[in-house]
Amino acid sequence: VDLVESGGGLVQSGSSLRLSCAASGTTFAIDLMAWYRQAPGQQREMVATISTGGDSTNYAASVKGRFTISRNSADNTIYLQMNSLKPSDTAVYYCKAETTDPPLPTGGGKFYTPRYDYWGQGTQVTVSS
Repeated sequence: VDLVESGGGLVQSGSSLRLSCAASGTTFAIDLMAWYRQAPGQQREMVATISTGGDSTNYAASVKGRFTISRNSADNTIYLQMNSLKPSDTAVYYCKAETTDPPLPTGGGKFYTPRYDYWGQGTQVTVSS
């Protein structure tokens, strides 16, 4: 699975941005998709997640009510609408896809389900005060 993010940029506090992440490759195996971000000197943190059908979402407390994640399964793209941006939202934003392969037998009637994480290259979002 290849992921390509776009839509980042430099904006003023209170502005809006919309990030996009287009997935290609074995997209049929994708389950959960998500946005993460990493600010300088800090660990990467989850921003928002969305289920396969787009009916279940989850947000970090710091962005709840300001950011909205959505998914277009027809073209394997997810979006992050970011409103009321703050300087603390400044970070590189990464798209993540989780895939699940068919279970593999490991013997004794047991199975192992391979799961993989894929990451995009990231897109910079800078919010000035």
